[in-house]
Amino acid sequence: MTEVVPSSPQTRPALLVCEDLTIGYEGVPVLEKLNFEVRAGDYLYIVGENGSGKSTLMKTILGLTPPLSGRVVTGGGLKRSEIGYLPQQTAVQKDFPASVREVVLSGCLNRMGLRPFYSRTEKDRAARSMERLGLTGLAGKCYRELSGGQQQRVLLARALCATRKLLMLDEPVTGLDPNAAAGMYDLIASLNGEGVTVVMISHDLSAAERHASHILHLTGHGWFFGTREEYLSSDVRRRFAPAEGGER
Repeated sequence: MTEVVPSSPQTRPALLVCEDLTIGYEGVPVLEKLNFEVRAGDYLYIVGENGSGKSTLMKTILGLTPPLSGRVVTGGGLKRSEIGYLPQQTAVQKDFPASVREVVLSGCLNRMGLRPFYSRTEKDRAARSMERLGLTGLAGKCYRELSGGQQQRVLLARALCATRKLLMLDEPVTGLDPNAAAGMYDLIASLNGEGVTVVMISHDLSAAERHASHILHLTGHGWFFGTREEYLSSDVRRRFAPAEGGER
């Protein structure tokens, strides 16, 4: 990713800009000529059916997958090492034999460079992240002994150790019971309210319509990007959202 100073007249800087971005696998595009931006303080939901390119887009933004064409530009002083990332968990990761404190601290690894040990500042940062998410009492517990909701809060605290600016979350409530999912949504919304920019992949359109400032809907045949209000009155929302009163 290339870092630039944004020239927009708007007061909130653009942290991410995707310019004519085409993504895919082994040279085969799944999404073409995508253009959108994420400004400081935004809460962007990325929604769409399976196979529409949501996770590939997030990995491309993070630099984990190269774009087929186009580019991702960062601004507002954002560095790639300062993006907090919460990926989907695998079964092996859920059984990880480390303490909660160790997992949260690992979010500081990108800041350490060649240092072999965590600094006092990094340890304090991890402690504040755990306190913010109600995990202080679990700091010494083994991660694999936690409930699914507790594990996701630990991973969110880990992501917070990496950033003061931007969180990127890939389906953070998958597999959680309704109460745990609601708690996770509330935590993320609260962090956004405190100034953390959030980009989140989700299948939950109703949550997007409650929480998002902006929505990027990938359809498999194109895409929509706009504010929540623009999305609610859009043709793509009318095509893909279930009837009022039904489940989403």
